[in-house]
Amino acid sequence: MTPPSMSAHLPITPDEIIENALGAADAGASILHLHARNPETGQPDQTPEGFMRFLPQIKDATDAVINLTTGGSPFMKVEERVKPAEILKPEVASLNMGSINFALFHLLDRYKEFKFDWEPEFLAATKDLVFRNSFKDIEYILATCYENNTRFEFECYDIAHLYNLKHFLDRGLVKPPLFIQSVFGILGGIGTHPEDVMHMKRTADRLFGDDYRWSVLGAGASQFRIAAMSAAMGGNVRVGLEDSLWLGPGELAPDCESVEYLLAA
Repeated sequence: MTPPSMSAHLPITPDEIIENALGAADAGASILHLHARNPETGQPDQTPEGFMRFLPQIKDATDAVINLTTGGSPFMKVEERVKPAEILKPEVASLNMGSINFALFHLLDRYKEFKFDWEPEFLAATKDLVFRNSFKDIEYILATCYENNTRFEFECYDIAHLYNLKHFLDRGLVKPPLFIQSVFGILGGIGTHPEDVMHMKRTADRLFGDDYRWSVLGAGASQFRIAAMSAAMGGNVRVGLEDSLWLGPGELAPDCESVEYLLAA
């Protein structure tokens, strides 16, 4: 969802993705969450061929766990979004546990110059965007990847998504231990206040007990603050340029950024 014009450090080409992923693994990342892009335009590419431009090289060079997105772009249909995980059979795949208003249109107030013509239109379109993951969509992704023995990173953008996950657990369609990624700070999802983080954790504890592993993702400026909360509580943390472009105020992250997870526990 991050347009390339927002940071010159965003890895776009296969070589850049390989370099950043391996750099992150060398720095201690346990899981590499990977997206593919059109190397000419920087647009999301959710074809298996797009991932195969860099996936073999990464797998050959590191023992880090490979995690492929089934999110892709919210403008894609579920059949397109799940295709890389279906064909390439990763160890882990991400899975959004419900539909949300996923808004980035407000970034148009911050960025005025764009490298590619599609970028401002892409951001503006999120003002009327529902990132769809219905119960039918979730079942489709689970069923499609069932024979692959792929485990899932269950991305929960709000409290209701935890209850959606409990529904699938009760039906026996997912199996513990569950890897729950709590997502904070997306306009349309739960906020970034410490009470929001605690509310997510308390709810997950009540619903799942010892049958889950907890991780957090803080979008934008909240990334490190929320990561620090999770680490202090014995949880895992996800970091990377998908979630924030910045190391601090006015300082863009320069490298190792295509990694999405640095597991702290």
